[in-house]
Amino acid sequence: MPLFPDEAKNTIEALLFVTNEPLTIKTMAEILERSPYDVEVLLKEIKADCEREARGFCLLEVAGGYSFVTRAEYAPYIEKLVKPRLTTLTQAAMETLAIVAYKQPITRSEIDDIRGVKSDSALNTLIERTLIQEIGRKEGPGRPIIYGTTQDFLKHFGLKNLGELPSSDTKVS
Repeated sequence: MPLFPDEAKNTIEALLFVTNEPLTIKTMAEILERSPYDVEVLLKEIKADCEREARGFCLLEVAGGYSFVTRAEYAPYIEKLVKPRLTTLTQAAMETLAIVAYKQPITRSEIDDIRGVKSDSALNTLIERTLIQEIGRKEGPGRPIIYGTTQDFLKHFGLKNLGELPSSDTKVS
């Protein structure tokens, strides 16, 4: 039995609250037995509701789906409750992650060449944290492993896709 629009909107909110992964429009449409267009309209309404009511969270399109996320202005309070895993990354791991994000697909030796030092430990840390993964093997001698970022990387940085990464020539101050 089809849900009324308000019921469907409330159901989408409930689904977004109970999942740890971004939900795609397709998945929500299948669950609600509605068209993807209807779900997209309801998502826009939910996003507008969050903005208008200045809630502590907002709806974000991220990693190919939608998630509720806390607003950035509340980060200092949330950090007192939950220590983010990314803050514990070493400088080497952050450098390595940036190289993989911008240069993927990339091998360990290519990363080492860019950094000028071995990156084994940093790569292991990033794989353990599911921020990068092995995505294949390069053709050629030794068939080295090729690395790329994961959906968790996109989620951690609030990105819809890799096209949203800042330009690699952007200056950081």
